[in-house]
Formats: sequence, C-alpha cells, structure tokens
Amino acid sequence: MTREVERTDDGRYVVVDGRRWRTADPALPEDVRRRLLHHLGVARSAVRNAAGDDDAVAAARARVQLAKTGLGERGPAWWDQSEAERRDRWEAALRALGG
Repeated sequence: MTREVERTDDGRYVVVDGRRWRTADPALPEDVRRRLLHHLGVARSAVRNAAGDDDAVAAARARVQLAKTGLGERGPAWWDQSEAERRDRWEAALRALGG
C-alpha cells in the first residue's frame, strides 16, 4: 500500500496521512544525505533491537536525533540558517555519528 504524500507549496514539509513533517535540507550534498540516511536507518534498527534495555534504547534514540538534526528535519529550521550554519549542522552531526 502506497501512502499519499504531498509537499507544501513552500517545499518545507511533506504531508503524510494529514500530518506535516519537515523535509530534509535540500542543500545537503547527495553523499552527505546518503550517509546521514544510513546512520538514521542503523539507529532506528538499534532502537527496535534494544527493546528492554533502557540505556541502549536511549543511546539509539540519541543517534536518531543526531541523524535527523543533521538532515535538517529537527532542530533549527534549515530555511532560517545561513549556508555556513547549514553546513556546520550536517558536519557536526556526521562527526558525532562517526562519519
């Protein structure tokens, strides 16, 4: 089953099942986007696999937060940041995630 996904006119959000979600920063270089999405997938898997271990779940959720912040989906809105701030955001996330 495919979900209906819409984008807002300004391109800042996607709408899934009536709920708005911030899109990733369109200024992300493709290799950076790919690496952050890889980290996000690994972290989400770690959240699932850590069920019952509160410390492991917390650590995995922190990694999800880092990846989503690097993508621009959380934290300060990417459209309010300068190019340098945007680059600093994703570079800091990648450093914290180990590349």
